[in-house]
Amino acid sequence: MNKQQRAEFVHRRLAEIYPDPAIPLAHSDAYTLLVAVLLSAQCTDARVNEVTPRLFALADNPAGMARVPEERIFEIVRPCGLGPQKAKAIAGLSRQLVLEHGGDVPADLAALERLPGVGHKTAQVVMAQAFGVPSFPVDTHIHRLAQRWGLTQGKNVAQTERDLKRLFPEDSWNALHLRIIYYGREHCTARGCDGTVCGICRTLYPDRRRAKSTRKA
Repeated sequence: MNKQQRAEFVHRRLAEIYPDPAIPLAHSDAYTLLVAVLLSAQCTDARVNEVTPRLFALADNPAGMARVPEERIFEIVRPCGLGPQKAKAIAGLSRQLVLEHGGDVPADLAALERLPGVGHKTAQVVMAQAFGVPSFPVDTHIHRLAQRWGLTQGKNVAQTERDLKRLFPEDSWNALHLRIIYYGREHCTARGCDGTVCGICRTLYPDRRRAKSTRKA
């Protein structure tokens, strides 16, 4: 298979396995999604989903959260790791949303990236899942699998994102990035598959005998 053929197979197979992928982070609107994605950095979605009900019981909107003391936010989000940074970011982005956006989360990638603690990947997740704008957020699962599947040279996540956007139709991006994440967690894990074990790896590279080394994001 050439690269495009590999991409087409991946696209078809993942759609069969995950026909309707759900967003793994519990949320009710763009703001709660934004906060949940921010908390998910270096933390499992399951842990985030345990923490956010307590946090959103305090405030589930920017104006309300802007009035919550940063120390109180920290007490709740500490189990997610990087507690001081995440608490500061949640407090800061909430204030900024009130001051600059009337308390609404902007449907604009550049504006999202200017919010405290919000990087390119987080902003893209919000654009994709809250506003339906075609985006391809690349996390460590996607970066690793794209290399194993021969879809990118994978020097960094920015290159991987560009390569995947060229290979897959734009109207598939939002669902496809979720499908790859789920597959990477359930079948082609960092320890459970080295590029020779899971069904997609074996189909794409049936003659591969050695582990596929991948570059970290």
